[in-house]
Amino acid sequence: MSAPLRIGLAGLGTVGIGVVKIIQRHADLISARAGRPVVITAVSARDRTKNRDADLSGFVWEADPVALAARDDVDVLVEVMGGHDGPAKLATEAAIAAGKDVVTANKALLAHHGQALAEAAEAKGRVIRFEAAVAGGIPVIKTLTEGLAGNQMRRVMGVMNGTCNYILTRMQAAGLPYEVVFEEARQLGYLEADPNLDVGGIDAGHKLALLAAIAFGTKVSFDKVELEGIGNVSIDDINLADDMGYHIKLLGVAQMTGRGLEQRMTPCLVPAESPLGQLQGGTNMVVLEGDSVGQIVMRGAGAGEGPTASAVMADVIDIARGTRVSTFGRPASTLATPIAAKSATPASYYLRMTLLDKPGALAKIATALGEAGISIDQMRQLNQPGEADNKATVLIVTHKASPSDVAFAMAQFDTTGVLIGAPVAIRIEEV
Repeated sequence: MSAPLRIGLAGLGTVGIGVVKIIQRHADLISARAGRPVVITAVSARDRTKNRDADLSGFVWEADPVALAARDDVDVLVEVMGGHDGPAKLATEAAIAAGKDVVTANKALLAHHGQALAEAAEAKGRVIRFEAAVAGGIPVIKTLTEGLAGNQMRRVMGVMNGTCNYILTRMQAAGLPYEVVFEEARQLGYLEADPNLDVGGIDAGHKLALLAAIAFGTKVSFDKVELEGIGNVSIDDINLADDMGYHIKLLGVAQMTGRGLEQRMTPCLVPAESPLGQLQGGTNMVVLEGDSVGQIVMRGAGAGEGPTASAVMADVIDIARGTRVSTFGRPASTLATPIAAKSATPASYYLRMTLLDKPGALAKIATALGEAGISIDQMRQLNQPGEADNKATVLIVTHKASPSDVAFAMAQFDTTGVLIGAPVAIRIEEV
């Protein structure tokens, strides 16, 4: 049997310990599948004294992950520290400079620096693998780079942040407002230290940008992703959408058009009976559409010790086998600089607003929509509990309209003099 593949593990949090447990629990199985043993030789983390519920006694400890990356007894750096700068970036760069392969779960690092890191790795004949960075245990990176390599991809879509999906489905199931469920998620430890990474759509936007780069052969362009979080989604929106046969999801969509690459991570209404509509709790789902294969739906745990460590080990075993795939599915030097395009694909929209309850108010809103070229499919005035007599909540569902026409209509609403507060517009996505 060949010599062992020696791992330097940077990060001993949830995912890092998951990797340790898999290697220790399945050593013989991994060796049989990889054709050689896979062993951890050295580890690095900030606090050596912390109780991590795993046997680390057989590993060399390095306080500095950069020193870990450069060790002679390390063949592959497994980076599961997180953060798009600082130690994670420095250790990854050090590993590449030392001629080592890298496996990472760090979507932020690659969303911000993926192109430069991929070019550096490929110049050295090394690979960067990142299955664990997108959708946890779902093998979406391998599916795009290998399984669907013969397809012209048409669209990539999905729910890619389990925390947001937990919040939205919990609001619906329990009838609780956003603020209550947000705090519940915080108490359960579901939220990042900076909650806006989750609820602001940033974490999911990182993942979408990586998938778009692979699917469409472009450089990663996270800065061009249209981001809108879930903070403005109310329990009223959840309930009204449910009444119409829809559920609200933080949905990522990327597609290449004649105008350029569209990338958006925004709340959308999806049919309640669709696979995305039925997705509950912290689960992720990715939908891939290719010209030959049609639509593929992949569902699974989007985070957690086991699922994410499983994805890390899939990459490690591929490297042990000798499988070499370019970081983004094709040589980094050949990736195109994408032309960013705002979404122009027409869709129906859900509009909710509060109006002064006086004669002609609703007519002014209808006129504004008509001037924007938008026709109305459904419209109703709702009696909200506790709403003042001089206010009325109005729900409108439009026929298909372009996003620019909807934006124009929303701007016109402000000039009517009948609007109270900011209106809500949520796209209804066909899935």
